[in-house]
Amino acid sequence: MLAKALLAVEITPPDPFPGLCIERGPEDKGVGYWVPSSKHRLLCEYLNATKHAWKKWDNRVLLDPFCGPGRIQVKGETQTREGGTLVACRQMALNNVPFTHVFTGDIDSDRANACEARLKASGFPVRSFIGPASETVPRMVDAVRQIRSGGTLCFAYIDPYNLALLDFEMLKKISTLHVDLTTHFSTMNLRRNVEMEFDADRARFDSVAPGCRAAIQVDKLPKSELVGAFFRYWLNQVSGLNFSTAREMPLIPNDSGHEIYRLVFFARHELPLRIWADVARGPQQSFGF
Repeated sequence: MLAKALLAVEITPPDPFPGLCIERGPEDKGVGYWVPSSKHRLLCEYLNATKHAWKKWDNRVLLDPFCGPGRIQVKGETQTREGGTLVACRQMALNNVPFTHVFTGDIDSDRANACEARLKASGFPVRSFIGPASETVPRMVDAVRQIRSGGTLCFAYIDPYNLALLDFEMLKKISTLHVDLTTHFSTMNLRRNVEMEFDADRARFDSVAPGCRAAIQVDKLPKSELVGAFFRYWLNQVSGLNFSTAREMPLIPNDSGHEIYRLVFFARHELPLRIWADVARGPQQSFGF
């Protein structure tokens, strides 16, 4: 029997900078256990499953424009854990195909600098960008284009703090690269605000799905179908950037079992889509709106 693969999410290295900021959730009481147990575990499982494919590339690039401080504390735990950027980098290092370039960003300079410091302390080749993702992503893409030697494959990890930050122009810019894309789409934010989105004076998500109000005949739909209509429109828009969309869209619930996110994966080749299907398949993992 083959030994079970070691996943970075199962490792808790000590924090090299415990005095720097830590992500403890919106109420500062700790993030939900679902962050490491669902979100980060799926990230590790996908990167582990693709390790042989990564070996074919001279340049392996991680893009994370919502990196946070690089360290989280789960509600009810006394120790801290590595954040998503660190987990992804550590997983690739465990796979013996480390990222050759790591481009991180955050609108908060303290968080961006903390993540950068923690990445550097672990020996990961990071370049940090400070500012909103709509501004830092074009700079990240330019930095990728400045990599001159060998072939380059990018993995974009898009985990915005709320749905309104999932700017379509940002995804459009990333799509100009040779890239696979995993996106955390906040269905919770959408459900709470979807009716406002179809009121021009109160709309919050125009930049997420440009043109959705003109495309969706809201007066002909019951309110219960607005979320699904918006989500399908968004999927079609991103797929229009020459991506194929994985059918498997894992549902990430909070600690009370209520849906927070759908993890949506986009790629341009069959292999990453097939691998994502293998690691993400489950009873509530397919699109069901």
